[in-house]
Amino acid sequence: DITGVVQADRVKLGIARTFQINRLFRGLSVLENVYIAVSERIGTATGMFRPAGTRADVVDESMALLETLKLTDDAIRRVSELPYGRQRLVELAIALGLKPEVLLLDEPAAGVPSAESHIILDAVDALPAGIGVLIIDHDMDLVFRFAERITVMVHGSVFATGSPREIGADPDVRAVYLGQARHG
Repeated sequence: DITGVVQADRVKLGIARTFQINRLFRGLSVLENVYIAVSERIGTATGMFRPAGTRADVVDESMALLETLKLTDDAIRRVSELPYGRQRLVELAIALGLKPEVLLLDEPAAGVPSAESHIILDAVDALPAGIGVLIIDHDMDLVFRFAERITVMVHGSVFATGSPREIGADPDVRAVYLGQARHG
């Protein structure tokens, strides 16, 4: 039970997350945002008041994350200059920079133009098998693409749990969650 555990301690336990509305340092560059996360993970954040770039290993790892998410061209741009969809990618890079064991994604493609959403989906698809991923989303195509197990919640309570096939075929789920009337 991690209900009372503060976020910084949750990260130390191997849990990272993205938010539906991102929380980025908008006045810093994309690289600096990711650099801070990687520095925190490896324990060099105490020197974070020096300009990003003083630790070549941290810069290299940060740039590799930016490359994975097709953000290298934006590395020196301030986050505030990026369209919201690109900012979502920065947030994902930060979460991945923490090297989580469990990654919580709150509507990961929300606000990302459909032409770029595949970048986020490809990044999620390429995560190591050892990382547990919990996706909270209303985009059923996204959910059914990635989920091994789905938990359907209604008014904060578990309504149904099962494989994507079971959930997709469940007439009660279809009636309540997908808005389809039940016949028979």
